[in-house]
Amino acid sequence: MIPIPESKHPRIIIIGGGFAGVKLVKKLKNLPVQIVLFDRNNYHTFQPLLYQVATAGLEPDSIADPLRKQLEPVKNFFFRMAEVYSVDGASNMIHTEIGVLDYDYLVIATGSRTNFFGNESIMQHAFALKQIPQALDLRSHILQNFEAATITEDPLEKKSRMNIVIVGGGPTGVEVAGALGELKRSILPKDYPELDFSKMSIILLEGSSSLLGGMSDFASEKALKYLKKFHVDVYLDTLVKSYDGHSALLSNGEEINTHTVVWAAGVKGNYPDGLKESSLERDRIVVDHYNRVAEYDNIFAIGDIAMMKSEGYENGHPMLAPVAIQQGNHMAMNLKRLLKGEELKPFKYFDKGSMATVGRNKAVVDLPGKSSLGGFPAWVIWMFVHLISIIGFRNKLIVFLNWVWNYFTYDKGTRLIIRKFIPKKLRKTEPELT
Repeated sequence: MIPIPESKHPRIIIIGGGFAGVKLVKKLKNLPVQIVLFDRNNYHTFQPLLYQVATAGLEPDSIADPLRKQLEPVKNFFFRMAEVYSVDGASNMIHTEIGVLDYDYLVIATGSRTNFFGNESIMQHAFALKQIPQALDLRSHILQNFEAATITEDPLEKKSRMNIVIVGGGPTGVEVAGALGELKRSILPKDYPELDFSKMSIILLEGSSSLLGGMSDFASEKALKYLKKFHVDVYLDTLVKSYDGHSALLSNGEEINTHTVVWAAGVKGNYPDGLKESSLERDRIVVDHYNRVAEYDNIFAIGDIAMMKSEGYENGHPMLAPVAIQQGNHMAMNLKRLLKGEELKPFKYFDKGSMATVGRNKAVVDLPGKSSLGGFPAWVIWMFVHLISIIGFRNKLIVFLNWVWNYFTYDKGTRLIIRKFIPKKLRKTEPELT
C-alpha cells in the first residue's frame, strides 16, 4: 500500500497532471476531501508550445512548472510521481509502480499519446512531439545533423542531413513547419555560412486534401499560403508508407532522403489497463454527459482521454486543451454536488474557437460565429491566448521576453545541444516516450 495518511474525508485519486488534472485539483482546494494526484513526471507541461522548444525558440523550463509548487495552496493534497499501471474497479484500487492505493472516487485524466497507426518503421525512426524529452531530442538531432552536414563531402548525404519532413497538417505540423521555415530563412544561414540552404527542403505531408482539418477553409488556405512564403513544400493527399531513418517512401511513390521525420499525424488515448472493454472506444474511455465512465459509478474521465458523444460531437469532443480545462472545472463542480447528494449537471462544451500560428506575423484564427482572421491580428491573438494560458507568472514572463527578443533580433538563443541525441537502435535502454 502506498503510504498516504488515513483521512476521515473521501479520497479522490486523480491520474494525470495535465490541463484537466491540474484544473480539477485547484478547483477542489476547499472541499472536505483527500486528494491524491499521480503523474509519471513531477511537472506540468504546456504542450501547445512544445514545438518552440524543439525548434530552439524556448527552453523547456519556460513551458513546464513543478506540480508540487503549483498545487501548494491546496489543502489535504498529496502528489506521488509514479506511473499508474491498472485500475481495479471491483475493489476500488489502483496499481502503480510504487504500490497500490484505494479510492472513493477516481478521475482519469491521462491525456493522449502519439498514434503511429501501427507503422513499426515510423515508430522506430520518426520523432514524436508530445513530451519535453522528445522536444529536446528533436532539437539536438536537428542541430547535430547540421553539424554533420558541415563536414561531409557527399552532396547527397549533406542534403539528406539538411532535409526535414513533417507528417501531419494539423496545428502541430503547421506550426513546426513554419518555425523551421523561419530558422531556414533567418537564423541557420548565419550559423552555418558554409552550407547552401537553397538545397535544404522542409516538406509537410498531409493525408487529406487540406491543412488544419477541423478549421475553416479560410484558415486552411491562409496557412498554405503562409507556409509557401517560408519555402515549405506542402504535399496534400500524401501519406508516408515507411521510413528507415534515411529514406521516407511516400504513397505517391516518391522517395525523400532525410535523416529527420517529425510525426504530427495523430494521437490516441493513454489510459491505464483494467477498465472493461465496453468502457473503451477508439482508444478513448467512453463517458456519459457527467464524465462518468460507462459501467462504473465512481470512476470518471476528463480531457483528451474522455469520449463524450453529444450533438455536434458524435465522435467525442476534440482532444484540445480548452476541452480539458472546461471538463476539469465542470468535474470539480459535479464532485462537490456528488458529495452533497445533489443531482449532477451535464457538461456542455463552449467552443471559443481554434487557432494556429505559422510564423512571424502569420497566424489563423477561427472565432465563434464562423468568422475568421489571418495575418498579424490573428498572430497577436494567438500570442495573447497562449501567454495568458501558461501556468506560472515566471513562465509567462520568460516566454514573453523570449518572444520579444526573437521578434526584434531575428534570433533564437537556445540552439544548444545540451544532451547529444542517440538513435534508438544505438541505445542500451529505450525509454517509452510515445
